[in-house]
Amino acid sequence: MIKLIVLGGGLVGGPMALDLSEDKDMKITVADVSEKTLTKFKDHPGIETIEQDLSDRKKLNALVSGFDMVISAVPGFMGYKTLETIIDAGKNVVDIAFCPEDTLTLDALAKKKNVTAFVDCGVAPGMSNMLTGFGQHLLDKAETAVIYVGGLPEIRTQPWEYKAVFSPIDVIEEYIRPAFYVENSRVVERPALSEPEFIDFPEVGTLEVFNTDGLRSLIKTLDIPNMKEKTMRYPGHIEKVKLLRDAGFFNEAPVSIKGRMVRPIDVTAKLLFPQWELKPGEKDITIMRVSVAGEKEGEKTTYTWDLFDRYDPATQIHSMARCTGYTATAALRLLKKGLFTQKGIIVPEYIGQNKTCVEFILDTLKKKNIIYRQTVTHP
Repeated sequence: MIKLIVLGGGLVGGPMALDLSEDKDMKITVADVSEKTLTKFKDHPGIETIEQDLSDRKKLNALVSGFDMVISAVPGFMGYKTLETIIDAGKNVVDIAFCPEDTLTLDALAKKKNVTAFVDCGVAPGMSNMLTGFGQHLLDKAETAVIYVGGLPEIRTQPWEYKAVFSPIDVIEEYIRPAFYVENSRVVERPALSEPEFIDFPEVGTLEVFNTDGLRSLIKTLDIPNMKEKTMRYPGHIEKVKLLRDAGFFNEAPVSIKGRMVRPIDVTAKLLFPQWELKPGEKDITIMRVSVAGEKEGEKTTYTWDLFDRYDPATQIHSMARCTGYTATAALRLLKKGLFTQKGIIVPEYIGQNKTCVEFILDTLKKKNIIYRQTVTHP
């Protein structure tokens, strides 16, 4: 029996725990600081819970030491130190914290501890990286990779026409961090929210797309001369968010308010959370397109994968939670079955270089009705 602990039982951590509890060879425990979060598992016979502050590294090390494998679904600002603690404890881990730090800097520690650490293992980053790596693998020479991704409410409600399955601060990070692209084999920097354009998707109509810092490890790991990633929202979103950003509502430097120092970004996140929070039963959609173009057997070839996923009314699990969480649980099952044995920090594009592993992930997701439709064109 494999003992697994899921760190964080929220909107994504919860569905992952429920999914893995279906495996008869696994014993699942969920740890979270919130008693309220843990109560949703109280009547589930296959899941145990532990209430604990996961930011305490000493206590976290002791906690994970009692388990065989770990999934980290903590907020991004806790992600790097949490991952480092798990690796230092010598535990294989699948991580979806999406921390701003470069997790590849933990590669030497992971190899020293004989640990396989799948990082950025969600939908984007995650499947976006994996399919980009797979596209490069399928081509003789890859020249361009373009990623478009968005999570949206199915019903558009003013003023935001947006809902978030993640922490608002993690979403706001997309709007303030510079975006890094690769153009003609050189890394270039663009402001977040810049270079807007419109794209039509048959299932939802016209969306606006803009620069975000989504390539992450792809910049360092893949030799593709041109790469970019853009986020998709309903038209009008950029203008509203830029107004908040430019007015200082996302600033991290504390300001004095009635004698107390507070960060504007914390106040903004606190106010936006009830407006952006996906309520139970609210329907959302996830859309992604990954295109990798280049040359194969002397012919110009483009591999494209399209995802369109909806909220699942049967399980009452939101689409973004499904697409993110089930990618991570598929990766954990890949690791559990011994199909991937490389040690160190494993970004998803490394998995993408192995056709057997990619097919395993895609087939596992297909069983959850999360389908990436592949097309091959010769422009």
